[in-house]
Amino acid sequence: MKRLLVAILVLAAAPAFAAHTPPASLDAALAQGKRENKPVLVDFQAVWCYSCYFMASHVLNGKEWDDLNSKVVFYEADADKPADKAWMTKWNVHFLPTYVAIGPDGEELGRILAERPRDTFYKEVAGILSGDARLSKLKADAAKGSMAAVADVLDTYQLHYAGKEGMAWFATLPPMVRNVSDKDKRVALAKQRLLLLQAKDAKDDKGIVDAATKVLAGDIGCERPYVLDDLVGASKSQPEADRKTLLAPQKAPYESFLSTQVFTAAPACADQRSAVLTAADLDAALGDTAGEQAVLRKAIDLSREKLHGDLRSDRNLADNLRVYLVRAKAGDELDTLEKQLIAAWPDDYVYNYRYGRRLVESGKAAEALPYLDAAAKKAYGANRIVVATYQVKALRATNRDAEAKKVVAATTAAEGKAFPDQVKKLQESLTSAG
Repeated sequence: MKRLLVAILVLAAAPAFAAHTPPASLDAALAQGKRENKPVLVDFQAVWCYSCYFMASHVLNGKEWDDLNSKVVFYEADADKPADKAWMTKWNVHFLPTYVAIGPDGEELGRILAERPRDTFYKEVAGILSGDARLSKLKADAAKGSMAAVADVLDTYQLHYAGKEGMAWFATLPPMVRNVSDKDKRVALAKQRLLLLQAKDAKDDKGIVDAATKVLAGDIGCERPYVLDDLVGASKSQPEADRKTLLAPQKAPYESFLSTQVFTAAPACADQRSAVLTAADLDAALGDTAGEQAVLRKAIDLSREKLHGDLRSDRNLADNLRVYLVRAKAGDELDTLEKQLIAAWPDDYVYNYRYGRRLVESGKAAEALPYLDAAAKKAYGANRIVVATYQVKALRATNRDAEAKKVVAATTAAEGKAFPDQVKKLQESLTSAG
């Protein structure tokens, strides 16, 4: 999903069910679910995710949230913590937020990827918890010839990023089922989505272009930005004229998507950021600089209009504004906004870190250090190593190598056991060029 593994954040607001003591670990949550005969709903998120901002402030609250928490054991899994990161690997979770529902018997009931509008999220969760989405039942129905079940199983493999496994399962279906499957639009589309996953895993640009083009010809709703992003990326190696010929037909349907599902009073798609950035990338690939800036400025203006000058009113929207300004290269506006974000969220590491990092990357290492130092005092786990990496860059750029070594030593002592590979790279940064 677009830029999604580069952005997630745990909000400070206490959940509506704070009266109940939350499980201390995912193992404890699963044990509680088994003991109480309840499903476990795991929310995989982390400290730097705009999608998680949206869900926490717009969806995971209110009466529906209270009702849901009376039916499940809820656990917030932090992707920056080693134990929760291990579960992400075990369950093949690649995108944040991801919501995974596990039955009392330990079998996965289903999962939801990315942010959703409120109504959509609770309808999807209800369907998963009803038991109708249990994979073993769906596979049995698929083998009997249910095209709806075939599509549901293929979609489940899609959610697990298991393209090869999904197509391998499809090959086990009776010939009488496989032979008529392409006549069903949902099944045909689901197969192409799995072929797209396979091509991405193999880094096969030609395969990505072929599958993505076919997927984009279908009715994929809010998934359109992510698939178009795949197409734009995989086509980079093509000659410019060929690439424009390939991408040009995507312009009109994407503009329609933006006008009907994103730039509206009540957007059907929660992830406005990916939609806007993909539009800008498409325009850039087509050589339409004016169009690229126009869609970014529209998103900037709409974000400011909805915020009414109060960055704390909607953290997701405020962070979207920051990203649009970055993409538009609006340096002066971005400087002002990032300082305002630091003031609005003083207890978080993330905005001090982002501003400090940008200063380092623009050659202003000395100016960056106070912000990075402030971020380091609040960072933890994997994000502490990320902050330390830029502290080292800034210190070395200002000829303060002894202090850089102290930062590496302290970070290694605190996080080396949990994140050995990342800490090794941090240590190597003391001797690397640049």
